[in-house]
Amino acid sequence: MSTLGYGTRAVRAGLPAPEQYEPSLPGPVFAAHFHLSGEPVGPYTYGRDTNPTWTHLERAIGELEAPGEEVSTTVFASGMAAISAVLLSQVRAGDTVVLPDDGYQALPLVREQLTAFGVEVRTAPTGGDAQLALLEGAKLLWIESPSNPGLDVCDIRRLVAAAHGAGALVAVDNTLATPIGQRPLELGADFSVASDTKGMTGHGDILLGHVTCRDTRLTADVRRWRKVVGAVPGPMEAWLAHRSLATLQLRVERQCATALALAEALAKRSEVTGLRYPGLPTDPSYATAVRQMRRFGSVVSFELADRETAERFLDALRLVDDATSFGGVRSTAERRGRWGGDAVPEGFVRFSVGAEDPEDLLADVERALDEAVR
Repeated sequence: MSTLGYGTRAVRAGLPAPEQYEPSLPGPVFAAHFHLSGEPVGPYTYGRDTNPTWTHLERAIGELEAPGEEVSTTVFASGMAAISAVLLSQVRAGDTVVLPDDGYQALPLVREQLTAFGVEVRTAPTGGDAQLALLEGAKLLWIESPSNPGLDVCDIRRLVAAAHGAGALVAVDNTLATPIGQRPLELGADFSVASDTKGMTGHGDILLGHVTCRDTRLTADVRRWRKVVGAVPGPMEAWLAHRSLATLQLRVERQCATALALAEALAKRSEVTGLRYPGLPTDPSYATAVRQMRRFGSVVSFELADRETAERFLDALRLVDDATSFGGVRSTAERRGRWGGDAVPEGFVRFSVGAEDPEDLLADVERALDEAVR
């Protein structure tokens, strides 16, 4: 499949060999246990360890993360379960981890837990490759690029080379980009991690996450952690996720094209400041982003004058849900300051572009802005 186009690959990823009178994508397997006599040498023994529905999905994600290569994917009940599995399976008391200080809102919770376990945690911003200065003696470097919600980008190849030179493993949270936009393993990372709750499944109805590795030993560590803590996805969620992957390329292409059009429109509005979108040629991260990203994501961030203006804007939108996720087929936006965990101004808006007709969405945004600043 390595020579196929990415849309073709997404449609067929992870499907079993055709079998007469059987569905092309088998339905979810609801089983806590399997028939098991004698020695447990088969692939499916107990529902917390393995499930055929997971297998199909894991193969599909692996084919998208690294086409034509031998990789292993492990799926989890959520993105945070996947993140925790990488960090907590790899570090011990006395180790050092380097995290971004502008990443996903729950990372500070992970930092607190790591510190409680006796792990030293160092942090630096994503932009300017600032994490480079903190790598000496580190066991693992965690990269989030583009960062959420600020959309900063770092040079992943550069950071990976420096981290490996210092003896550290590298994990990249690729949630915002998806494999359509960026492939961390191709850039040298040891782990490609994502919350598949977002763009990978794209319909806002599944909680899921995954970790993909080339190194089978790292995969074994991650899978052991999944088994120990029981952070397993339900078979229905896994099946729905696999079904959703078929439209991944279609969804992402539409969303990214519209996101760029939205960023270009917002750049012309005097009331909009702090505009960020890695695919916008005037964005501070553009030069780095074009060297490592194929698409630039569905999320645009910007600032309005204050909290009240941002809330009037959100209230005036008709085609955009005020919700706290991103990457879905329905556009969402929110004032991130309402959560209190991101270092952003009160008027900061994270806007996730969906699959609506671009003309309709941009007209809705322009009208809402007009009403908000009146």
